[in-house]
Amino acid sequence: MAKTYTVELTDTQDKALSVVCKTQQDWIDNAVTVRANTAINDIVAINMAKCNEDGIAIATGVDAQITQAFDKGYVKAGSE
Repeated sequence: MAKTYTVELTDTQDKALSVVCKTQQDWIDNAVTVRANTAINDIVAINMAKCNEDGIAIATGVDAQITQAFDKGYVKAGSE
């Protein structure tokens, strides 16, 4: 399921952002996507290391490994 988030910028922030990108939405989408993908790579690495340390099978596929890392408590949301 895809998630939608809303970002609010002041007029000044919007104008300033327009200088460094083709469209503000493209820049925002790219920034968030790159950060999420970096987190995915970090979590997969943590999960692999912890599973090896604990001697358990690593789940198959990235989505399953992310779920496994959360389920096993190897990672947690920043809000926790």
